[in-house]
Amino acid sequence: MTHPLLRAAVLIAMIAFVALFAGLGLGAATGWAILAIGALALLAYHVAKLAALTRWLRQPRAGAVPEARGSWDEAFALLYRFERTAAREAERLARALTRWRQAGEALPDGVVILDAQNRIEWCNEGASRHFGLDLSTDVGRPVINLVRQPEFVTYVEAENYAHAIPLHSEHSGGLTLSVQVIPYGEAQKLLLSRDVTRFEKIETMRRDFVANVSHELRTPLTVLSGFLETVQELELDPRRTRDYVNLMAEQARRMQRIVDDLLALSSLESSPEPSPEERVNVRRLLARVKADTDALSGRRHQITLEATEGFDIAGSESELASAFGNLASNAVRYTPEGGTVRLNWHASADGAEFIVEDTGIGIEPQHVTRLTERFYRVDRGRSRETGGTGLGLAIVKHALARHQATLEIHSEPGTGSRFTARFPARRMLPAATRAQDAATA
Repeated sequence: MTHPLLRAAVLIAMIAFVALFAGLGLGAATGWAILAIGALALLAYHVAKLAALTRWLRQPRAGAVPEARGSWDEAFALLYRFERTAAREAERLARALTRWRQAGEALPDGVVILDAQNRIEWCNEGASRHFGLDLSTDVGRPVINLVRQPEFVTYVEAENYAHAIPLHSEHSGGLTLSVQVIPYGEAQKLLLSRDVTRFEKIETMRRDFVANVSHELRTPLTVLSGFLETVQELELDPRRTRDYVNLMAEQARRMQRIVDDLLALSSLESSPEPSPEERVNVRRLLARVKADTDALSGRRHQITLEATEGFDIAGSESELASAFGNLASNAVRYTPEGGTVRLNWHASADGAEFIVEDTGIGIEPQHVTRLTERFYRVDRGRSRETGGTGLGLAIVKHALARHQATLEIHSEPGTGSRFTARFPARRMLPAATRAQDAATA
């Protein structure tokens, strides 16, 4: 393309050439007049195009670059290409910003962008939920004016961001957050918040578990050590020695029960889920649970069993035997002599439920939600008297969960309790025939 200055020079030369010939043929005055008119027309054209360019620059609009001919054509064409390139780059940046914000919103953690003065520039939904922020009204406001907890304000103002700090959220139902500020760029900062409530609960459960195991094993070990020292240091008559040995054997059995239950829990947590191909013969399982319950009761309670037939369960017989047996034995242990323990099995194609009801001492409402925690006891003294380890309902909970079943507990102090294990429809199988029972017995 011809250079604009060269094109302008050629045009001026043409006007001068026409004016020269006109002057030679029509007189000098005519030639000068034609030259002046040509120059003014050329100047007016350039002024008009310059005005059009100025108007567009004041309010640039995509696709509205002025058009022209001659020397301005190339300038406007270059400007149009520049405008199109800028528009494409702006669109690319807008898409990148949208993707970035979508990625920020998809993060499970809270993210807040702060400027050099710790004012909010942007936050995602997680941060809004953790800190109670509203992006439509809080942009530009100092974050410490919105999150006023003293430990957070001290952390932000100290500018020592090497480690995260724990913070209890005041806006998300008491969540525990791990909060950290990360400087980046020239003066900006990222405020990150992570919900660590579950991890805090797990850590608390771990500490409680270690403490409870130590406590549960320390008592029988102390008794054993005391009796052993007595037997070793004192000369006792055979009858007294036999009594001490019996007491030591009882404490040893108690520790064995605790270890056995711990191993059972460990097995439930680490083993793969029961195969849906395994069949639990419910008729046979209930008969065994009833016999074990009668033996534990020793005729001190009225034990009844009601069961609808027609369905078995897909799952592990040993795990369900442990779950049903723990529910039934707990009912016997916490029901005074002369009370009633009812075992009920209701099944259909839509699911099944195993219910254990008793007329025992009942449970206060504040204890019900914690009964399946390991070593949780409503009455530690009574639990030890009845031979409980504090792990039975934890085993029940895990065994049922591995069969997609749930445990519901209803209890009234002084009236009794009802424990219901509910199984989903996908675990139900048509009951085995009696011939099949005999073949697998």
